[in-house]
Amino acid sequence: MPSFDIVSKVDVQMLDNAINVTRKEITNRFDFKDTVVEIELNKKDMKISLETSDDMKMRQLIEVLINRANKQGIAPNAFDQSKESYQSGKTVKQEIVVKNGLKQEDAKKITKMVKDAGLKVQTQIMDDIIRVTSKKIDDLQEVIQACKSGSFDFPMQFENMRS
Repeated sequence: MPSFDIVSKVDVQMLDNAINVTRKEITNRFDFKDTVVEIELNKKDMKISLETSDDMKMRQLIEVLINRANKQGIAPNAFDQSKESYQSGKTVKQEIVVKNGLKQEDAKKITKMVKDAGLKVQTQIMDDIIRVTSKKIDDLQEVIQACKSGSFDFPMQFENMRS
């Protein structure tokens, strides 16, 4: 029976590459000359710690980071910027959490959307993966199109397509 998996994960190596390219670009930019800029990636917790001199530079730094990550194939909605930047002495700090893995409520949203579409498919939530099976591969392709057109605030990938 044809099936595929819906996952939400970020490749750590791609994220590391995006951060390195961001560091390189920031050091070459004139508006960041003689400015303290620190970008640290905690691979275990999937958090990015940013530090710079003021709020304007922080916004520019985040914009460059998201653009470089997007060019590396990481969706912009993979970054959770809900935490506000805060003043720490003479610098401004911010922590960005990278969304990795489907949360239970996100998996339920996807499953509900698929069931509401009225397609003859079965969905099964397995930890942070949703397995979708059907008798016809065309139904699976319709599920993929429905998921891509849906407005979710997390990135989705489709893998393990089997027929």
